[in-house]
Amino acid sequence: MRNRQLAGAKFRRQFSVGNCILDFYSPEYRLGIEADGGQHYEDKGKQGDKVREKELYKLGIEILRFNDNEILNNIEGVLEIIQKNLRRKESPSP
Repeated sequence: MRNRQLAGAKFRRQFSVGNCILDFYSPEYRLGIEADGGQHYEDKGKQGDKVREKELYKLGIEILRFNDNEILNNIEGVLEIIQKNLRRKESPSP
């Protein structure tokens, strides 16, 4: 995701938006990527994620979530999903 290698999109790491810190964020495409560990699959983590996603959605930001195992064991599949979402967003936001 460095140097615009992924569909030409620039991603920033650990980027703050409102009260949230996104693992990766592309301001051009208003797309956030979250790499989730096990705590995100417990009830408290799920509830927190829903609140954060609603807040970000109000700001026009879409979030893609991947668990650590997906990233470690299927990085090509993860990157393909991100690329499809970037292509789906026909023109970047100003």
